Amino acid sequence: MNNKHPEYQYLDLLRKVFEDGEEQVDSGTGVKTYSAFGAQMRFDLSKGFPLLTTKKVYWNGVLQELYWFLSGQSNIKYLVDNNVHIWDDYPYKIYKEKSDKGELPALTKEEFVDKIKNDANFAEAHANLPHGYGEFWRRWPSTDGKTIDQLGWVIEELKKDPDAHNTLVSSWNPQYLYAMAEPGQAAKFPICHNLYQVNIKKGKVCLQLYQRSADMFLGVPFNIASYALLTIIIAEILEREPGEYIHTLGDFHMYENHREQIKEQLSREPKPFPKISIKAENVTLDSFLPTQVKLENYDPHPPIKAELSVVGGYNPKIHAKKN
Repeated sequence: MNNKHPEYQYLDLLRKVFEDGEEQVDSGTGVKTYSAFGAQMRFDLSKGFPLLTTKKVYWNGVLQELYWFLSGQSNIKYLVDNNVHIWDDYPYKIYKEKSDKGELPALTKEEFVDKIKNDANFAEAHANLPHGYGEFWRRWPSTDGKTIDQLGWVIEELKKDPDAHNTLVSSWNPQYLYAMAEPGQAAKFPICHNLYQVNIKKGKVCLQLYQRSADMFLGVPFNIASYALLTIIIAEILEREPGEYIHTLGDFHMYENHREQIKEQLSREPKPFPKISIKAENVTLDSFLPTQVKLENYDPHPPIKAELSVVGGYNPKIHAKKN
């Protein structure tokens, strides 16, 4: 019997890119990463909730961001109002591009975020991020002008057919990506965790994520927790037990400026995983609220801070269409 702590799946991949990752450079920013390609982690949710313990993971951010996706939102004002700032850089990057051209007043990022919080009209104009996860999960734009609720369909399909193999949600819409998009339509931020499939095995709800690009130090711990929680919420809606969460990685990498932080994390021993419970009855996709989730017995090592690199996504140098 393998008694190795399941967190070592993550730590072993983190060590792989730390020790053997191939040096690569982001074409838009020149930021250097060290990467590998193709890996998988599997977490049995009956044995604990995979919120990593070798550093404290920002739980409120996980919870509020997932609700932001589940409720189909695109404007970051909800996150800002709930003191979650993990998406601030992307709309600010768009705003700053316009202010640098003289089209809008210059603002620091702190001023920009403060105006989102306190000025609803400003937030409506400048805090929206179209073509993102919430939109594609719940409001995929169809060719007839209507929208498709992918996640809602997945849940109804599994209620009718627990043996279904077709229950996937995609956030990868080529119409709004890179050089495939029409001029001015390309998303300004990268869709990284781009496809997940829900499946019922042995009566339990399982979910597999495919993540095409994975920041191992900052992003992946967050993503593991988010999609494991999504699995639990879907199971609750379907009135079943959660089974296995599977996390499949495409390009997984570390950033050059995270090296010292990773060295610190790799020196730590994992602690027992916490537990998650949903404190509500008759949960539906539209009635679920973050306040219904209870995290218990989370006792991690201290947090390790590192700077987020706003890289990837549309790059006009290589993606702009030729006249």
